[in-house]
Amino acid sequence: MSIIQAQHIMLNDPAHVRVAYEPKYSHGSAFINGTYVDLDNAAIPMSDLGFTQADACYDVVSVSKGYFFRLEDHLERFESACTKFQLTNPYTKKQTTEILTNLVKQAGAKEAYVWWAVTRGFMPDGGDRINPNAYENRFYAFVVPYVFISNDEQRARGIDLLVSKQFIRIPPEAVDPTAKNFHWMDLKLSLFEANTANKEWSVLCDASGYLTEAPGSNIFLIKDGVLYTPDSGCLEGITRKTTLELAKEIGMPIHVERVHVEQLLNADEAFLTSTAGGIMPINTVDDTVLGGKAGPGELTTQLHNLYWTKRWDGWLGTAVDYSTPANV
Repeated sequence: MSIIQAQHIMLNDPAHVRVAYEPKYSHGSAFINGTYVDLDNAAIPMSDLGFTQADACYDVVSVSKGYFFRLEDHLERFESACTKFQLTNPYTKKQTTEILTNLVKQAGAKEAYVWWAVTRGFMPDGGDRINPNAYENRFYAFVVPYVFISNDEQRARGIDLLVSKQFIRIPPEAVDPTAKNFHWMDLKLSLFEANTANKEWSVLCDASGYLTEAPGSNIFLIKDGVLYTPDSGCLEGITRKTTLELAKEIGMPIHVERVHVEQLLNADEAFLTSTAGGIMPINTVDDTVLGGKAGPGELTTQLHNLYWTKRWDGWLGTAVDYSTPANV
């Protein structure tokens, strides 16, 4: 069994290609605190605390073959993140759905990366900084063509992963990783560390050497046919949730628990999961070829292909009606 070339299909299959759109939306569409604009003219005020203090939460949902995938799950996770950070979405769940759908239609994207956030907004008049209710929270969103963390070629051979030696993940006691947030410096610097070591992606541990997550993605490993993934220190990813369901569907035993980095180094197979790429096989970890055999493992390949096949059949999808114009 070989890895489905998802990126090639998305770019070439008529059922996936972009529908008609206004040229100004060629790079994407955006919604800036009540106004729809093309992505090239989207901007936030410099004094928004989302920019100056990373004071915000966000989420990302994908569209493929014209279907939002698990949109309700993403909306619920976003509402939960707002609560954890004492932020208030100025729009209801129904209104948020309408905004995101309008952006997809404006961009004409059947394959889309859909991002939205609520920021703290501006410093309140009178300097009442310690009262979260004194701030006017702001909503921003944008849609661009679908983004892959790893392309077809990388997924077909498996990526080369680095376990960061220089950085650990921000502890949950400092910033709750289950609320998707802008605090990416540890993740970003670990990617630069990976680049210096000629690796393609990174993963971070906690201070005790237990795996947490990779930049923008969760991590899984397979040993003796059993699936393992960390139970803490990481985002409760929607693709992570999907992968656990798919593993159960094919009868794989599952362990969601603390996972030490040594288990990853001794794994038979491993992969990352993300809205930006789905299931992404790992070939090597710190130059160790997993399972002693180069390339994606059999079970990883099965999960990868099942993920895309079921998605394109409309599983857990919300269809976008491109025949009606965006309501802007």
